[in-house]
Amino acid sequence: QAQLVESGGGSVQAGGSLRLSCTASGYIYSSRCMGWFRQGPGKERQGVAAIDGDGRTEYADSVQGRFTISQDYAKNILYLQMTSLKPEDTAVYYCAAGCQWAVLRARNFGAWGQGTQVTVSS
Repeated sequence: QAQLVESGGGSVQAGGSLRLSCTASGYIYSSRCMGWFRQGPGKERQGVAAIDGDGRTEYADSVQGRFTISQDYAKNILYLQMTSLKPEDTAVYYCAAGCQWAVLRARNFGAWGQGTQVTVSS
């Protein structure tokens, strides 16, 4: 069973930056395909970014050019570098694993972390 633990969330002012990390342990999916999702207050879960084992990525339109997803295969850590943060980025951010391709569909992922809160103030 895969365990995913997110870290790096916090509070930041608009225009600031944060880097989220997700450490994977236990079962490691051979596809190395992982992603980030988020759920803001009163909103549905939204795909943010995904990366597959070949480094192909997909981003939500709302974060394109501001967020960067990457992973350290040796350490089994997934990252999300977030810059130029906006109040609308406020959400709980979830790490997910087990996809086959970098496509932001929640049903494609088999394992989920508990989430880390990101709050962006104006």
